[in-house]
Amino acid sequence: EEQAKAYWEENILLLFKLLAVWFVVSCGFGILLVDVLNEVRFFGIKLGFWFSQQAAIYTFVA
Repeated sequence: EEQAKAYWEENILLLFKLLAVWFVVSCGFGILLVDVLNEVRFFGIKLGFWFSQQAAIYTFVA
């Protein structure tokens, strides 16, 4: 019983951390900060566009 409770507490904590990363990457960088990120170029592409199109996918896979 105690091990099961500790497992689920750790599991829920990990879930919240991953959801926070998801929110920051998708909503933060992909939507809210896109204009600021577009000021920087990454391999000739605006960083905001690249981040919302490619980096978000790489982050989700990782």
